[in-house]
Amino acid sequence: MRSVAEIIQRVRPDVLLLNEFDFDAEGVAIDLFQKNFLGESQNGQETIAYPHVYLAESNTGLPSKIDLDGNGSVGGPGDAYGFGFFPGQYGMVLLSRYPIADWQVRTFQHFLWKDMPEALLPDNPDTEAEGDDYSKDALDVFRLSSKSHWDIPLWVDGQLVHVLAAHPTPPVSDGPEDRNGRRNHDEIRFWADYVAGWKKSSYIYDDAGYRGGLPKRSAFVIMGDYNADPYDGDSTQRAIWQLLDHPAIENQFSPGSLGGWQDSLTEGQGNNQHKGNPVLDTGDFNPAGPGNLRVDYVLASKRRLQRGCGGVFWPSEKDQTYSLVGPGFPVVSSDHHLVWQDIKVRRFNW
Repeated sequence: MRSVAEIIQRVRPDVLLLNEFDFDAEGVAIDLFQKNFLGESQNGQETIAYPHVYLAESNTGLPSKIDLDGNGSVGGPGDAYGFGFFPGQYGMVLLSRYPIADWQVRTFQHFLWKDMPEALLPDNPDTEAEGDDYSKDALDVFRLSSKSHWDIPLWVDGQLVHVLAAHPTPPVSDGPEDRNGRRNHDEIRFWADYVAGWKKSSYIYDDAGYRGGLPKRSAFVIMGDYNADPYDGDSTQRAIWQLLDHPAIENQFSPGSLGGWQDSLTEGQGNNQHKGNPVLDTGDFNPAGPGNLRVDYVLASKRRLQRGCGGVFWPSEKDQTYSLVGPGFPVVSSDHHLVWQDIKVRRFNW
């Protein structure tokens, strides 16, 4: 925890999304993290405080009361709306030095997967029907978001910038029906449709019942662990390219690190088979399995935002901060490395 806090104090982001931070309704955990870790100097670094916090319930660990994992019984983490051993496990929290426009926040925790047009519902290869891995009873309650999707508008220099935060399920730990891979694809597709205008987003409804996505002139930043690499790993139908190739999203610059390149070269094994540039990797995973991957993103809209410098906090072995990440096993801070991006808000005149 102290290593994570030191990384944050060194990078000093104005807006920070923490994934896999367990949810509690009173926000006690994040308050204590700010007070005891960010509010205390780590290894001589300047403290940092975030006066604006957003957290909300996650689908992880919430019982669906349906046998979603097909093991013949109801209950346990596999039958929750999102995998988790208790409600709120693997949740999210947003920390901001800019005010949150609370009355405009939208959440999509309850959006049903079946309500997405042409959804990639799991398909059992042993039967002829398409998308038949889940029963009708299951699809009637199955939520698209494995955690949640959040649209959190921030007031930045007098203008609204929408933070679009999510943490799609990993496209692994399933069978030939590809239920997790397909869900990951559609969780990513949700944002692609959300920022594409009314024609694409009209089917979307939020937890308050309002429909549609963002107006086309909106400024937005998509953030989170999307568990999808552009070239490697187990993604379904090149899932992340739905965002990387999106006409509304700027993707001319990709944050990277020297440490990611060095780690890939040193560990070898699965990394040697990868097609993607290891400089852009953000996740340090088992080299005998998936290897290192680019799965964490900060993607800004083309409209009204200008991207500057960026990077991945993954120092090389010769860097004085290498001890904050280490060789990956055991994990010192996280197997995901912080991605940062400087973004300037352009003045917008109606």
